[in-house]
Amino acid sequence: MALAEAKGRRDLPAALALMHPEMVLETPAFATVARGLAENERVLSGFFESFPDYRVDLAGHAEHGGGLVCWGTARMTMTGERFGVRPNGRRAELPVFLEFAFRDGLIVHERFFFDLSELCAQSGVSTDAVRRVVFRERVPA
Repeated sequence: MALAEAKGRRDLPAALALMHPEMVLETPAFATVARGLAENERVLSGFFESFPDYRVDLAGHAEHGGGLVCWGTARMTMTGERFGVRPNGRRAELPVFLEFAFRDGLIVHERFFFDLSELCAQSGVSTDAVRRVVFRERVPA
C-alpha cells in the first residue's frame, strides 16, 4: 500500500525508501527491467513523466511464500511522445496485477503486469507503433 501511495503521489524518494538496494522492477508490457536504486529512480521518473496522473487502487492481495501478490485498477493518462505516438489525452483504466518479493523488510523485486494493448486502445494509439518503440523491433503493420 505504501508503495502504491508513494507512486500515486509521484514521490520518488518515498518510493525508493521502500526498496532494497538490489531492487529489480520488471514491467513486461514496456519490456523494462530496472536493477538497483539508481536505475529504478530513472525508470520511475520516466514513467511519471509519461503518466503524470498515475494511480493504482488495490482491490485485493494474497501472501505466498514470503511474497505478496496484489491486484486492482490502474488509472493513468499517456502524455508526450515517449512511445512514438500522439495519445488522445484520455485517462485509461486498466486491471493490473503486481507481484512482490521482500528482503530485509524492503521490496527487492516487483513485477507489474497490465495489458499494453488495452492501454493503447484507451489512449487512442496504435499498439503496433508503441511496440516498435518499446521492444525496439519491427512489428508488422
